[in-house]
This record gives sequence, structure tokens and C-alpha cells, in this order.
Amino acid sequence: MNRLPKHWRRPGLFIPALLAAALLTLAVAGPLLAPDDPDAGSLRERLLPPGSPGHLLGTDSQGRDVLSRLLVAAGPSLLGGFLPVAVATAAGAVLGIAAGLGGRFTEHALLRTLDVLYAFPGVLLAITVATVMEPGLYATVVSLSVVLTPAVTRVAFTEVRRIRTAEYLEAARVCGAGATTVALRQVVPVLAPVLLVYSSSLVGLAIVYAAGLSFLGLGVAPPAAEWGAMLDELRPALLTHPAVAVLPAVTILVVSVVFNTLGEALRRGTGAGHSLLTGAGR
Repeated sequence: MNRLPKHWRRPGLFIPALLAAALLTLAVAGPLLAPDDPDAGSLRERLLPPGSPGHLLGTDSQGRDVLSRLLVAAGPSLLGGFLPVAVATAAGAVLGIAAGLGGRFTEHALLRTLDVLYAFPGVLLAITVATVMEPGLYATVVSLSVVLTPAVTRVAFTEVRRIRTAEYLEAARVCGAGATTVALRQVVPVLAPVLLVYSSSLVGLAIVYAAGLSFLGLGVAPPAAEWGAMLDELRPALLTHPAVAVLPAVTILVVSVVFNTLGEALRRGTGAGHSLLTGAGR
């Protein structure tokens, strides 16, 4: 640990980073760690409570092992959170740089267009986009990318606007560097840390949104294991078997808190968060 950068050795950053790494490991190794077949059910073992013999976290309404399904569902659930953030970060960086360096007309055209999307509540916009698509992971990624891109673009534009009159950018232009060269060599290295820190704070939100879409039948659909879809399947048992029914919700909550804490710790620990817009993630 002593070889890590100083800010990584702080417990407030190291602990959530370690937990996030463990969750990502579970997402990859979940199918290998699952004690039972996640799709094999038994009507004789329906809705067993946690701690039942052979089923540590009980079984669902079809007699399937809940622990196995939670582990297998970690892959698509986390993927549904990470992929939209990655797409939105890339798109937001391009749009933010274009708005910041492209002149007044380009700036107003891009930002006013994105403001139209930003005016909609995030959940409503995600549902609207996902509704016109075939349910699945692709619909989740596209709809959440549309929701997150305006916020990332605002952060990118704010940072580019802060540095666009800097002397080193003017020097690069005087030396004959084109707009693309200036963007790639001068702007991107400054912008990247800010966007990485901000984007890390969006992962927890994206995971919750992705689970919500699956809960509504617009994301990953049964019988595939996904935390939101599992929550929907167990919803009828909430009053009769709450100990089993709330497990997917608790999992979503814990995972989102871990990634939100990591994002906040990165913002404070790296010093790259001074340009972030508060409340941009909706």
C-alpha cells in the first residue's frame, strides 16, 4: 500500500475503491461462484427464507436459489451501469470540446439542443427512450446514455471554457496547430481527470436507473438474472416473504452507495472536482 499515491492511501478513498474492485470481480466471476444453477427451480422449495439448508439467501417464487441469481445478475446489472457512463463520457467530452472551442454559434446550437433533453426528468427520459426500443441491455445502454450525456457535456464545456483563453492554447494556435490537434494535445489531458472523477460519481446512479428499467420490463427481461428484474419477480411476495423479496433492492442500494462514495472520495482526494457542476447528474 505504501507504493500507492498519497491520496489513494486515505481510508476514505481506499476502502470504497477496494469494495468497488471486489464488486467488479464478482461481476466477472459470479457465474463461477454461484453455488447452484441460477435458472433451476423447484416448486417444492418456493420462497424459502434466508438461512434455509442449501440456500443461504433463500429461494424465489420459482424455487431458484437467490444467492446464485444475485451473483450471476451482477454482470448484466453492473454492465448496465458502466456502459452508459462510458458512452456518455465519450460523447459528452466530444460535445463539450466542440461547444467550448467551436465559436459562439456552435456553442449555442449544441448547448440549447442538449438543454431540451436536460429539461426532462432523467427517469422519464430514460423510460421514454427505452419504450420505443426492444427490451434488453441495448435499450438500457442507449436510453441511459441519452440521459447522462447532457450532464457530462455541461461539465466538459465548463472546463473547456475555463481554459480556452489560456496562453498555452494561444501559443499552440500561433504555431499552426489545427483545432483537432489543439483539442487532442492541449485540452483532452486537462479535461480527462475532471471527466473521469465526475463520471465515476454517475455509475451508482446509472446502476439504479438500469435496475429501474428492468423492473418496469424495459431493460434486461426475465428469465435472465438481473437485479431490477429479480425485484420485479419477487414483488408479489413482498408482504408474505419480505426477507427474500427485499434482497435485490438491498443489493442495488449497497452497490450504488459504494460507487457514489467512491466518486465523492475521488472528487475530494484527487483535487479534480473543482470544476464539477453540482447536481448535474439529475
